This record gives sequence, C-alpha cells and structure tokens, in this order.
Amino acid sequence: MGYASSDQLAGGLHTRQYSRAFIVAQPDNSKRVVFVSADIGMVSQRVRLEVMDKLKNKYGELYGQDNVILSGTHTHSGPAGYFQYTIYRLTSKGFSREATDAIVNGIVESIHIAHASLKRGRVYVNRGILENSHINRSPTSYLQNPESERARYSSNTDKDVVIMKMVDMNGKDVGLVSWFAVHAVSMPNTNHLISSDNLGYASYLFEQAKNTGSLPGEGSFVAAFASSNLGDVTPNTRGPHCTNTGLSCENSTSTCPIGGVSTCVATGPGADVFESTKIIGGQIFEKAMDLYNSTTKEMLDTVNFAHQWVDMSNVTVKLNDTHNATTCKPALGYSFAAGTIDGPGLINFTHGMTEADPSWEALTNALLGVPSNETKECHQPKPILINTGEIKGRIPWHPTIVDVQMITIGSLAILAVPGEFTTMSGRRLREAVKKELDPSDTKNIDVVVSGLSNVYTHYVTTFEEYQAQRYEAASTIYGPHTLSAYLQLFRGLAKAIAEDKVAELPKGPQPPFFNESDFSNLLPAVRDTAPTNKTFGSVLVDVQPQYLPGEVASVTFVAGNPRSSVTYMSNDTYLKVEKSENGAWRTVYNDASWETRYYWIKGTGGQSNATIEWHIPSSAASGIYRISHFGHYRRLNSAPIQSYEGRSSQFEIRRSIR
Repeated sequence: MGYASSDQLAGGLHTRQYSRAFIVAQPDNSKRVVFVSADIGMVSQRVRLEVMDKLKNKYGELYGQDNVILSGTHTHSGPAGYFQYTIYRLTSKGFSREATDAIVNGIVESIHIAHASLKRGRVYVNRGILENSHINRSPTSYLQNPESERARYSSNTDKDVVIMKMVDMNGKDVGLVSWFAVHAVSMPNTNHLISSDNLGYASYLFEQAKNTGSLPGEGSFVAAFASSNLGDVTPNTRGPHCTNTGLSCENSTSTCPIGGVSTCVATGPGADVFESTKIIGGQIFEKAMDLYNSTTKEMLDTVNFAHQWVDMSNVTVKLNDTHNATTCKPALGYSFAAGTIDGPGLINFTHGMTEADPSWEALTNALLGVPSNETKECHQPKPILINTGEIKGRIPWHPTIVDVQMITIGSLAILAVPGEFTTMSGRRLREAVKKELDPSDTKNIDVVVSGLSNVYTHYVTTFEEYQAQRYEAASTIYGPHTLSAYLQLFRGLAKAIAEDKVAELPKGPQPPFFNESDFSNLLPAVRDTAPTNKTFGSVLVDVQPQYLPGEVASVTFVAGNPRSSVTYMSNDTYLKVEKSENGAWRTVYNDASWETRYYWIKGTGGQSNATIEWHIPSSAASGIYRISHFGHYRRLNSAPIQSYEGRSSQFEIRRSIR
C-alpha cells in the first residue's frame, strides 16, 4: 500500500511490521494520552474506527477518539486491503479482512501492553539537525512559495529530528518516539517483500541497542520512528535520473526524452535498495540516539488533548478581513497519474498539467460522470481527472469526514494530520499552532507534525504550490484552500487547549462505518497442494555444508500460501536461524531480523515454495546452524487450516575454510 501499483503484489517478508504504543498520564491520573506509530503505509478510517470500538469494549471511555492518535510510518512496502473507501481499494484488489484484522488487533494489543506496563517516570524532549538523509522531490513547487518566506529557512526540507525520551523514576530507559520528515520509500515499487523500510530499520536498530541479547520484537524498550511533514521529501538522495540514459531529470515536469515520467526515477544513496534502506535508517537512528543520550529538557507532568471531526469538503476559510473561500468536494488532478520520482506513473501524464486532456476527459466523464461546474471551478487550476467526490455508488471513493486532533505532553504538542503535508505546509501549521499555545514565545514549546494519522486524505500543499500542479498538488483532494482550512482548524484546537475550553469544541459529524458486504472483497487464498511424495515443509533445495561470514545461506521449502498464516503468526515467526549450543537449538535470528529474507514463490495448481535466506553478518560466531520454516496450509477451501514446520540440514559457519 502506497505506490498505487496493482503489479506490486506481496511475495515474501523482508522485515516484520510492528505497532508501537505509548501512554502518558498525569500523576493524578485525571488525563492520559496515547500515541501509536504503526509500520503501515497510513492509518485508514476503517482501522481507526475498528480500533476505537475494541478499546471501548475493554476500557469504556478511558481511551477514545479524543486522546488516542494512530499514526502510520508510511512504508510503501506494507500490506494493503484495509480501507473502506473505493479509491484505495482499486489498486489493492479489494478489501482484505485478514490484513485488516492483523493491523487492528496488533494496534490494540500494543495499547494493551502499554496500559499494563504504566509506571511513574519522566519525559524529555530534544531536537537536532540531520543532514544528507533526504532531498526535496518537487523543488520547483517549493520555489512557488514567497521568497520572503523561503528566506527564513536554510533548506527546502525540514532537517529537524525531534525525539521524546521516556525513563522510569530509577532512570531506566523505557521508550523513544522520534519524528523526522522523510518518505519511507527506500524500498521501491519493484520490491515485492513486506518491509518496514528506512524508519522501521531505525526502530530495529534502536530497540536492538536497548534490548541487549533479545530478538527483534522482544524486550521491554520500545522505539518508534514516526512520520512527519514528508509530502515532498524523498530519501533517494542521488535524485531523479532517466533510467535509460543516466542523465538528470530534475525539471518541472520530471520527464525524460524517452519514456516521459515513467523513466524518471530517484535512487540512492546505496548501491541497491537494501543498502539505501540501511544507510538512511542508520543515519536517522544515529541522530536519534545522539539526541536521546544528550537530552536534558524535562517536560512538565501535564497532558491535554483536543479532537474534532470535520467535513473537509465544505469548510469555509477566512482568508482575510474581506475574503472567504471554501474547500471542495474531493477530486484528483491529471498530475496525480504522473506518480512521483519515487514511484513513476503513466507515460502520457506529466507533472504540472493544468489543462485537461480531451481523450482522457472523454473517457473518465463517460465512465465516472462529468464533474459539476461548481467542483471544476473550486479546484482551479487543477483539471479534474477523477471526480471522486461526485461519483455515485454505495461506497464513496474518498472520505469527507476527517479527524483533526492534537495532544500535548508538557511543552510538546503533537499534531495528528490526516495526510501528507509538504515541507512548507508543515512549517506553516507548526507556526500557527505555536502562536496559539505560546503567543509571547516564552514557553519554549516544541510542535511536531505527525503524519498519516487516523484517516488518509492524500496530500496537503500550500496555496502557492497548488498552482504548479505537480503530483502533490494534484493529490490535494479538497482544493487550493485545503491548507488554510487545516490551519484554521488546528488553531481552534490549540486555542481550546491554551484557554482550557476543550469541552466547548463541537464534536462535528461522525464518519460513516460501511457495511463490509458492500465492499469488493479480496478472494480467499486457493487450496494448497504439495508435490508428489512431498509434504509441506519438505526441503526442495538444501543449504551447503559450510559458509563464511558475508555469504548467503539459502534453503527452499514446500510451502503453503502465507495468507493462511496471517491469523496465527502475528506474534510468531515464519523463520528461524538456530545455533546449536550445549545440545540445544537457540534462535539467533527471526523474520524481523535485518539479516533474513523470506521469498514466497507462487506456482500452479495450488503449489508454492518458500526460499529463506540468511545473509550471514561478519559478527556471526563459528558453529553449527540450521534454518527452520513455519507456515500453514489448507487442503480444501472449506477445510481447517493446518500448521507445518520444515528444517534445513545442519551447516557450519567457519571464520575461514581450508
């Protein structure tokens, strides 16, 4: 979920996805807030509503819409199928109850664990600058912003890393939340392995450093690396180049002479996608660790929160003393189909399209209906490609009822934004909120934008960036005044908190919860079969007898469809690398480890294989090892799901082979 590419089908596992939950309560327990960062592309409204329902059933009114933020890291290599709106299901092959349950239950379980482990402690905040870890992918759009505004900043991206550090009263490390503006797209749209990408790797490194001797996913210390105002920011720091010539394609339309936008792709900084993910995630981790170890700013023991639902298709915005404007019914522009330099779109679309193409206009009008004159005028200068707000059907194509939410923990304000704010959009939002919370600029308040939260509504550009109609602007679905509406709404939340008038905020219209029977559901996995004279878990291609550090140990098994395992494997592992020690086998790596990869290869007639690779690190100790695989299969569509296990032969790791 993220690249909107129906060709990007999952084919295995690179790194496991986690939900990380943090609860901060006042000492008198009168108020508490919850922040969740999940290794998914974005939080969907469906997931949000189902999580809230489960929390209410267990905790009553303790946790709810007002004080719980759900944020996605924006990995583009996470599962799809957990959305209730049509536009997001089109490239996901429908709605998947398996994926939705896994995400919802994982988020809820992480909150349960945090709730059960509440203890007295201290919270600190720190911030610093991280260089060379991202670039602006739409620099010509950024230049549309006023020169006087741009002159206030040293870069066209936000380089601030903000961290929140938690320790108990004995000084024991408890957790970290870090915010940094970068897209989690180091793994490209050609990748078919489920992966938590660069921010997930930063979490992995931090947790491994703090949970000494524990496998990934184990240990008490929790480190979340959350998304921020990443809308126009890419980690692919070599920038865009034409894949067929190697020449730069950093231009206003991001096109190449041959292939148009489809051959203009950003890469780097590594030699391949795995190395790029490791470099960017490692840099973010190192900066966060430095800030964690050097922080001294302790936050006051107060928390607060404010939340509203808003119909974003109909917000009246006060532009100045004499002029108002309104937001629009949702719609996507032509440059939406051009994609980005991180995931290019269709060849006959470019960035900066401000006029409709007659052929495409005739086709979309015939298939989806003609946009009203009011909607056309509202979205100017965006030509409407997909008129999502006016398409008739049982399920809307886009949400209109949207969460706006913020929480405060001492001097830290966390803004839960329902989309991808560009660099300058995020700066304006932070500044607007800070002025409401601290008009005299004396309270040393830190404001962070926490993106992809609660519901997904694509992008939010500035009014000036909107005029350029690159991908981000064409994907600003509520029109040119979307940012102004959010500035107005978040100022209202901040003012209510500052003046202690949160109770007076109108709740707004509740979002719909659609009947699942109205969805186009992903078809169930077909029955599994094993080759003649083989069983599930049988080894087809075994390991070699010896390996050196730096080599790859690989084994292929007869496998079942991993979709049959989703319900059972949420707290388990599809693989283990085990080392023989004193007559027993000790697990040294699992499917969340950076060094392992699980490739699932779908065959014909219900047959499939699983190839597991262990990329042996230089630190691997000499000794005897084996690789184990775990999964599930279903013989018939109506038959019960059965588990299976398979193991490689034993092999030796030697520091040198003679």
